[in-house]
Amino acid sequence: MSGPETPTIPGLLRATAGAHPSTEAVVDAGRRITYADLLERVRRAAAALMASGVEPGDTVAVWAPNSAEWIVTQLAIAYCGGVLVPLNTRFQGPEAEYVLRRSRAGMLFTVSEFLGRRFPELIRREETPDLHEVVTFDGGLDAFERRADDPERAEARADSVDPDDALDLMFTSGTTGHPKGVMSRHGDSIRSFRYYAENLGIVHGDRYLLVNPLFHTFGSKAGVVAGLTAGATLYPVPVFDPPAAAELIATEGITVFPGPPTIYHSLLQLPEEARRSLRTLRLAVTGAAAVPVELLRRMDEELGFDVVLTAYGLTETIGLVTMCRVGDPPEVVSSTSGRAIPGLEVATVGPDGRPTPVGEPGEVVVRGYAVMDGYFEDPGATAEAMDTDGWLHTGDVGVLDEHGGLRITDRIKDMFIVGGFNAYPAEIEAALMEAPGVAQVAVVGVPDERLGEVGMAYVVARAGESIEAPDVIEFARERMANYKVPRLVEVVEALPVNAGGKVMKHVLRERARAVVEERRANS
Repeated sequence: MSGPETPTIPGLLRATAGAHPSTEAVVDAGRRITYADLLERVRRAAAALMASGVEPGDTVAVWAPNSAEWIVTQLAIAYCGGVLVPLNTRFQGPEAEYVLRRSRAGMLFTVSEFLGRRFPELIRREETPDLHEVVTFDGGLDAFERRADDPERAEARADSVDPDDALDLMFTSGTTGHPKGVMSRHGDSIRSFRYYAENLGIVHGDRYLLVNPLFHTFGSKAGVVAGLTAGATLYPVPVFDPPAAAELIATEGITVFPGPPTIYHSLLQLPEEARRSLRTLRLAVTGAAAVPVELLRRMDEELGFDVVLTAYGLTETIGLVTMCRVGDPPEVVSSTSGRAIPGLEVATVGPDGRPTPVGEPGEVVVRGYAVMDGYFEDPGATAEAMDTDGWLHTGDVGVLDEHGGLRITDRIKDMFIVGGFNAYPAEIEAALMEAPGVAQVAVVGVPDERLGEVGMAYVVARAGESIEAPDVIEFARERMANYKVPRLVEVVEALPVNAGGKVMKHVLRERARAVVEERRANS
């Protein structure tokens, strides 16, 4: 069994199940799974994976909404030494195929249907040559677990897992138009999110509402791994619905509820009687957008939160770089994403690579144990992101204060965040260039009251052809995740370019913001 200093997921699960066997680990749709039961189910699923041919280091994909089955599968893959490859549930077929093909995943766990889409039917086997089996969660994992001829075999495999072994391979969309893979290790992941849980104050007995998607570090790491370190009870929710969430919070006495600011805005829109039933809420972590002081005040006074912290992270850093601390005043929580977590260094640098002074903006760079070794089988992209001194260049522009508090102010890479999801213009533009009649396209992020930001596309038609904005939006909806689809499209005669022929995105952003402001004024 792994020691406490350099743990693995199998070691962590065994330790928590040993300490709290009768504590509920996962509650999902009326099913209540104790930690002792969770360990046994994970052992059986791990043995079934081994019986299916999964060897240490093999990649196994999961494409499904939050559920108990997702959590069991996530842990089982780690238990038998496999590497989890999560797929975004908003992916369309080509996006999922790309990740499956690049990761060489041999197995895919999914659902028959989610939000009107039949996931297995979206995958073309000729595009995923390494994929030899698709297993659905429909009806649970019982049929799959029956493959386990000898669950004890899983224990020997779990014993062989090392803290430095790869835990997961997550793909993050990049400015080159294709997602890039990032591997994280067992020991590093537990180190980061043990700190996260301890700093936030998650303890045994807490009830954690898990609406953050498990395909994202905010779900699989800040949710499952952090919950395991504390012995908390996880409530996976496939789709966030404010009234249903409020009912669950009230009936189950939910105490921990992290998420993007939009979910708290949604709860605050509920009737006063519903808001009064949420007083068990105690802890929250938010980010991905600016958090007004007024929102923090209302979360305290109207929803009952005792502690609300903000944080900042990237897939390239296991999802966590900076975090506020308990006791930070609301002004600090609202205006910064906190200070670097132990073991990481954060700095801001100018175009020349030299550190920028306190209070002056620069590119955010990060160094330390949580920083990736490099992008999966992509030395070119790695060389662009990592310098020779081990600093990861994030592409985000930020300002550090005299206390080390980080405030993100801009994005060098033009990325914008839609309801907590990163959207990359280059990737969206590459897809829209395939739309009928499109000669050029440029995408920028614009402010949105509900989602923080949304995309706006400027499109130039081919000579002699015409384009209608609704047709462009419909084309996008059929080919990319919903959060990437531009909400606004303007057909223009030409894009503004500089002397070198490069599109001047800053001009388009100003134009787009003017359009949004005009619409607000007229609404």
